[in-house]
Amino acid sequence: MPELDDNTLIITDELGQEMEAIIIMTFDSEEFGKSYLVYQLKDDETGEYFAASFNPEDGEEGNLIPIETDEEWDYVEEVLESFLEDEEEEPLEDE
Repeated sequence: MPELDDNTLIITDELGQEMEAIIIMTFDSEEFGKSYLVYQLKDDETGEYFAASFNPEDGEEGNLIPIETDEEWDYVEEVLESFLEDEEEEPLEDE
C-alpha cells in the first residue's frame, strides 16, 4: 500500500481493485444528517468528481456509502460548485 497523506485515500472497487484518490473536500450536512466526501481518482484524466457519504467515527478504515437519492446528489453538487467557485476566486498567496 502506498504511503498516504491527509489529501489521499485508497478506494477499493467492487472487483477488489485498489485505486488512489485525491480528496477534494469533506463537509457535513445538517439537512441529511451525514458527512460527505468528494474525490477524484489520482491517475484519471477525465477530471470526473465522485462523492459518497461516510461516518467520521469510523476513522481511517471507514467505508464510503453510496449516495442514493437525487436530493442528496443535488445538495452535494451545489456544495461542490460553490467550493470550486471560491477556489477560483481566491488569489494565490504568492501574489
